[in-house]
Amino acid sequence: MKNKAYILILMVSLVLTSCGLSKENKDNRKTLDGTWKLTNIDYQNNEGYFKSILFNDVSAKCFRGSEWFFRSNNSTGYYNILDGGECSPGQRNIRWSIQDDANGTPNRFQFKFIDEKKNDISGGYGYVFQINSLSPQQMVISADASVGAETVTVVYQFTKIASLR
Repeated sequence: MKNKAYILILMVSLVLTSCGLSKENKDNRKTLDGTWKLTNIDYQNNEGYFKSILFNDVSAKCFRGSEWFFRSNNSTGYYNILDGGECSPGQRNIRWSIQDDANGTPNRFQFKFIDEKKNDISGGYGYVFQINSLSPQQMVISADASVGAETVTVVYQFTKIASLR
């Protein structure tokens, strides 16, 4: 009987430790806690003028200056479009995560839309970005987008304006 209990405890502890986030991932999640301002959107790997609708929501110019809030303890947050007019101002709720690569290094940021009760409203679809850099004051993420037969990298630059702590 003792052997069965020992094996059960060993298996439970193995499952709990293997399912946890890496220390670096937890640190990155805590770094994101707070309010950020989207200060710049840049298009790389292609030339020309781009008029884009981001996240199937509003144009890129509406996102400049938008506020983004992240809470790591429940992986929720929102972004708030501040400009009126054609920009459809208001808050959009999100659930977010940071994903590790095969080596356990956090390298991707993801978000999906949720409602006020934190239910998924995007049918399981979301947006995934490479984390180019993340510090307590700044974050740069990017994602590739197709423009005709070309690929353009959209780069988002954020500055932290308030921490949760």
